[in-house]
Amino acid sequence: MNTPTTLDRAGIAARIPHRGRMCLLDNLDGWSTDEIRCRTASHRDLANPLRLGGSLPAAAAVEYAAQAMALHGGLGAPADTPPTAGFLASVRGVRLLVERLDTVAGDLHVYARRLLGDAGQAQYQFALRDGSGALLVEGRATVVLDRLP
Repeated sequence: MNTPTTLDRAGIAARIPHRGRMCLLDNLDGWSTDEIRCRTASHRDLANPLRLGGSLPAAAAVEYAAQAMALHGGLGAPADTPPTAGFLASVRGVRLLVERLDTVAGDLHVYARRLLGDAGQAQYQFALRDGSGALLVEGRATVVLDRLP
């Protein structure tokens, strides 16, 4: 299996179940078995599908983090394997330190660290930061994977 250390948007879209504009991540900057680091400028896109009333609320960070978690899970699978669907079973301890993401200058940096899990579920700690490293949003999420035969 040839596992990449970095990916562009097309490579990310091939490994997560999100397509078109709903694929929010632009770059995989690095990963290990426990964590992933991604980057994106999609928060400033006027056609971002998560915009409400012309703005992108900070709560949309949960979806950015969920996509990073999905990518993290998909990186261990063979490249020709279709992405495994999953869903957020729980989101806890979320702190929104900004009201909106679309007003953040520069790229968003999305981090997720797997705390525990198995083949059917995983718990992650996540954070979104701006280009200077300032914390924008943080929390924890439990993801349940759809592993039906």
